[in-house]
Amino acid sequence: MNKKFIAIAGNIGIGKSTLTKKLAEHFDWKQYLEPVTENPYLKDFYADMKKWAFHSQMFFLGKRLQDHYNLIHEKQSVIQDRSLYENAEVFAKYMFKRGFIARRDWDVYQTIYKTGIKILPAPDLIIYLKASVDKIIQRIQSRGREFEKDISKQYLSDLNDLYDDWAGNFKLAPVVVINYDDLDLKNSNIDFERFVEVFVEYVK
Repeated sequence: MNKKFIAIAGNIGIGKSTLTKKLAEHFDWKQYLEPVTENPYLKDFYADMKKWAFHSQMFFLGKRLQDHYNLIHEKQSVIQDRSLYENAEVFAKYMFKRGFIARRDWDVYQTIYKTGIKILPAPDLIIYLKASVDKIIQRIQSRGREFEKDISKQYLSDLNDLYDDWAGNFKLAPVVVINYDDLDLKNSNIDFERFVEVFVEYVK
């Protein structure tokens, strides 16, 4: 198999990191995990979204551009937990639509983002994990991150809508949508083996 660049997409807490790790181990690929704990603004952002939204999203954009560049230049196949595109098309867009990011800041963000995706080649495949809000909340609660405990259902629902819109209109790479409500790829070997059988067909 030639070198592959795969991105795992999906809402907060849905199971992207788990799947990234399992696929990387199964195929002996290099993994790139989402830099959540590295974001120096994230705790402040959840406490005051309007004040810290632009700072937090600019951190993620810079980190995603850096990661994407590194992934392209890796010699071995790579799999990434959350793509560059999601941060811009879902999370940053949500903040702008809600008025948490001002128009002039949004214009600056968009200029950097659009320049970056013109320069950097897209992944070979994006896997979009889709789940209901109730299932996502269960998974968030089970991992027990303190700064995520007060995330609202409405916020997750709005993100789900933006994810659906982005995945349905994205043209830079193939997007495979996986209904994740009834899958347990963390604990069920049968679910994971069946997933791999389907996954292999897309990365030949």
